[in-house]
Amino acid sequence: MKPLEPGPVAYVLKRYPRLTETFILNEIRAIERLGERLHIFSLLPPEPPPHHPMVDEVRATLHAPPSGWWTTLRVFGAAQRSLLVAAPRRYLGTFVLAVWRKLGSRHPLSLWRQFARAAVLAQMCRDLGIRHIHAHFANAPTTVAEFAHRMSGIPFSFTAHAKDIYLARPAILRRHLQAAEFVATCTGYNAEYLRRIAPRLDPRRIHLVYHGIDLQNFSGVAGRAARRPTRPRILAVGRLVPKKGHEDLIAACAALRAQGVDFECEIVGAGALQAALEAEIGRHALTDRVFLRGPMTHRELVVRYREADLFVLAPRIAEDGDRDGIPNVIAEAMAVGVPVVATEVSGIPELVRHERTGLLAPSRDPQALAAQIKRLLDDPALGAALARAAQALLRRDFDLWETTRALHALMGPAACCPQGAHGAAVLARQETAPFHGAAAGEATR
Repeated sequence: MKPLEPGPVAYVLKRYPRLTETFILNEIRAIERLGERLHIFSLLPPEPPPHHPMVDEVRATLHAPPSGWWTTLRVFGAAQRSLLVAAPRRYLGTFVLAVWRKLGSRHPLSLWRQFARAAVLAQMCRDLGIRHIHAHFANAPTTVAEFAHRMSGIPFSFTAHAKDIYLARPAILRRHLQAAEFVATCTGYNAEYLRRIAPRLDPRRIHLVYHGIDLQNFSGVAGRAARRPTRPRILAVGRLVPKKGHEDLIAACAALRAQGVDFECEIVGAGALQAALEAEIGRHALTDRVFLRGPMTHRELVVRYREADLFVLAPRIAEDGDRDGIPNVIAEAMAVGVPVVATEVSGIPELVRHERTGLLAPSRDPQALAAQIKRLLDDPALGAALARAAQALLRRDFDLWETTRALHALMGPAACCPQGAHGAAVLARQETAPFHGAAAGEATR
């Protein structure tokens, strides 16, 4: 008798697709090309365009929430009834657990929303033969995945990133850590923090899995010579939010201009601080030097990387404790061959190794940041040497295919065997009954 083919994996995301989450998109593409069958469950409706063109390469079915209150209640109610009949002990046990957690929750309505979503996820995973549930971010997606695991018996795991770790209550994080089959996180800094808050947990269940870079998408230093700006160009990429530290970069640009340094600076991204940053640029009289370019697709960003002389990012720990892990844009700039200056926050020194693969400055210190920027603008040979070393580090520790293989191996038996270069198997498009399901690439066209 032919053995049964292992079931597919469910990915649970808060919203898919999202322009700012290229690292998740890359992981999904890579896992599919390693031969895995996926179903993507988005807790919120897809983000409006623009979308990265790579979204069209994803073959998985996207399951997004139904539209309209009546349809939503009908779908959620049907899932609850079905689970109550099919697995009454599991369902009722999870319901009692949710009631208990509600008593100590700061957001009880949100908890019930996740419980309702989990019932739909659990029922669909049972119907689809899902073998493993994986959530990204240790907040709502992981809460939904854990409840669905308890209702269905399907093992689950999650990847923890940054804000979802440092803004969460340690007790809630410990609960998720203890329930999960395994936990992945994108920096060693994060992994040590998670092990500290859950000292009784076997530390081997927490895995460091860096966000990998698809190095084939970047042509390296040679591609940067295609166009040279009239002034040395500094590039920064990141949402316009406090933890990105764009205010410090603007202040550093003011210090550079005061020292007579010639440059221009582009900041790519969107966010709540748009007006405040525009005001800062005006206050420092930098409107002819510093430009806010808005959000861009990955394809547009690669062009910007190639035109840059220097990539600078100044993350900080925000007042509420929010912080970055290792911003993916730093690795992307390195992959193109752009020298990098950054701040020594969180896991950044794991990639930007001071005076080996880039230069570091203390956070919230614009003068120190300006000094490191000036150092590289004055010494292109040093920048080129650091860029070469950074590319070697990426090939060794941040290659997308190797990091994705490591994560995929933790999820259990693959749906099929890897084929071709980088295990690039051509997968048949999976079609399912709507909740509402569509091939993930088609959902954004």
